[in-house]
Amino acid sequence: MIEIIRLNQDWLFCPKNLRNGQHTSCNEKLFTRVTLPHMNPLLPWHDFDEKTYQSVSWYRRWFRPSPRWKGNRVRLAFDGVMIAAQVWINNQYIGEHKGGYTPFTFDITDHLAWNKNNLIAVCVDSRERPDIPPCGGLIDYLLFAGIYRDVRLEILPSVYIADVFAKPRLNNLETDILITNTTADTVCTSVSIRLGGNAVRENVEVAAHSSRTVSLNLDHLDVKPWSLDAPQLYTLQTALRSCDKVSTRIGFREARFEKDGRFYLNGTPVKLIGLDRHQTFPYVGGAMPDRVQARDADILKYELGLNIVRTSHYPQSPAFLNRCDEIGLLVFEELPGWQHIGDEAWKEISKQELREMILRDRNHPSIVLWGVRINESRDDHDFYTETNRIAHELDPTRQTGGVRYFQESEFLEDVFTFNDFSNDVQIPKNRPHLITEFNGHMFPTKSFDQEERLIEHALRHARIQNKQMGMDEVAGAIGWCAFDYNTHAEFGSGDRICYHGVMDIFRFPKFAAHFYKSQRNPKYGYVLEPASHLKIGERSGGGFDPLYVFSNCETVEIWVDNKCYGSYEPDRENFPHLPHPPFRCSGFATWGHRCADIEFRGKVNGKVVIKKLIAGDGVSQKLYLAADDYVLNADGSDCTRVVFGLTDPFGNFLPYATGSVFFSLIGPAEIIGENPFALVAGRGAVWMKAGTRPGEAILRAEKKGLPPKEIKVRIRKKD
Repeated sequence: MIEIIRLNQDWLFCPKNLRNGQHTSCNEKLFTRVTLPHMNPLLPWHDFDEKTYQSVSWYRRWFRPSPRWKGNRVRLAFDGVMIAAQVWINNQYIGEHKGGYTPFTFDITDHLAWNKNNLIAVCVDSRERPDIPPCGGLIDYLLFAGIYRDVRLEILPSVYIADVFAKPRLNNLETDILITNTTADTVCTSVSIRLGGNAVRENVEVAAHSSRTVSLNLDHLDVKPWSLDAPQLYTLQTALRSCDKVSTRIGFREARFEKDGRFYLNGTPVKLIGLDRHQTFPYVGGAMPDRVQARDADILKYELGLNIVRTSHYPQSPAFLNRCDEIGLLVFEELPGWQHIGDEAWKEISKQELREMILRDRNHPSIVLWGVRINESRDDHDFYTETNRIAHELDPTRQTGGVRYFQESEFLEDVFTFNDFSNDVQIPKNRPHLITEFNGHMFPTKSFDQEERLIEHALRHARIQNKQMGMDEVAGAIGWCAFDYNTHAEFGSGDRICYHGVMDIFRFPKFAAHFYKSQRNPKYGYVLEPASHLKIGERSGGGFDPLYVFSNCETVEIWVDNKCYGSYEPDRENFPHLPHPPFRCSGFATWGHRCADIEFRGKVNGKVVIKKLIAGDGVSQKLYLAADDYVLNADGSDCTRVVFGLTDPFGNFLPYATGSVFFSLIGPAEIIGENPFALVAGRGAVWMKAGTRPGEAILRAEKKGLPPKEIKVRIRKKD
């Protein structure tokens, strides 16, 4: 039986490049105790020098092998180390992995010392080395540092299931099982698969010191399809007679981009509307635990109403992809890179990363397309012919795309994936066509920008999505991008932030986020969001006419002083193809009118289904404090975002509010973030990180002149 042991706790970290960091005799007084995922050093959310973490560091972890492991194989598995890792066991060099976004594993069985403590030592090179993708040119994002994903020990029998590749269709399943025999003798065994009450078994013979792939099929299955609205998942059980068992979560679905330009899910055309995601978080880069990674999928699906996400520009957290499977969010996943193609050795690493990505993720039903081209790179016939071959060989069930920014690019993939910054939608040729970026750097917008820019930002997204919705020959459009992200000095706004997101780096919505959310089906909830702060002197010339409202209601009414100021219909003239066009509301006063409270009412079938009130004076303030989750696991790494800010009496954040919020914390947790925190657009966020003992953590927030707020988070022991 395979045994998995998570090794995220009790690591020792030294930020210096020690000459003897791998030695058991190394002075550990130079090290501090850390928990994975780990990033060093912690950073401000902006205004920092990326060179502060671009260095060589050391991680050490002691463990004692269990006697029950004898006779088995022991593997050390890393989910992600940025950007290169050299690994030692008990002073013995095991190997190196280059590339920070894909997993790697070393068999350490023959290097273990029984009945004593063993040392894992990892030298992590976090410099942007030109020999390792995506480095070599300028990159519009930061790679950060450290062992920033999980580490495990895998205890395997001498004959074990090395890989399961499930290829489900709508009512049948083909499965490729890779069986590895590490013994010196030929082994006769049997392999079986089971799904519910359906099972099949086959006797197999595996030669000494070799592997063999066995294919088993289950036909005429009574299963429900995996879909956007009902993402049904099943657990496939694979077993050897020797009692080695593997569970694989799968979904039954058919996903194809066809030559008519459309995307079909289970035979039904689906218009794709999505955004690109960077896995960047404030303070820690990509080193957020599973809970926080998975929550991003919820934000994309439920807060933004999307049906697809592109993992720009690299494979992302397994927890994020798992959540996409669970909630029905389609994924276009691509290999690491940004514009630059290196030499032949560089290309070989890139190909290996592609292999590692596909082998890791090909059982995810949410993934519908592999990105096999370096984002926005020049043509390279031989390189991209080979990346396409690798993808189709490892996964013949999915199509490939290659993200480019010029129409004349050589088309070697299955789907023409195109970054279209024309502020329009170019008419595609007779081939599957997916827009993979638009807007972005053409109109960067900060959450604290002047209102007119925030409105135009939202309307630019609305115009492109409206146009592509009216073009059957375009499968969909993925906008740049979901969240603001950290970047190099050569990009962004000078403070190491690219303000291209429809949400900011803390996952707070800009007006453009309200547009996306308004496109969701009303059965998932009604949306009513004005694209204005409703302050009379904010815009050029004064007033807020016209006022755009993003809603999926049939009509919108605006009430002032208990009087209906106007009733409005969606702007179908300018946005005829959107499921829910914006409401363009005209006729508002400009200067000299009293600042009254304003009420918005959304109606369906003549009945009010949603209301939103906004205070007129903008002076009455309350301190707001809330966590995304109020129960965490006592594993030393589990986190939740804590949102705070100043609101009006109706709970709306006040975008012009300034000042600092101070925090204090009691209990088995710590604050990840700036303390005090200077408000940005009237709000901000830190993360609360659980310790390793259970209990109650109380976070207190204070701002001068206002009553303080407290929240309580329970830290529970997890088996």
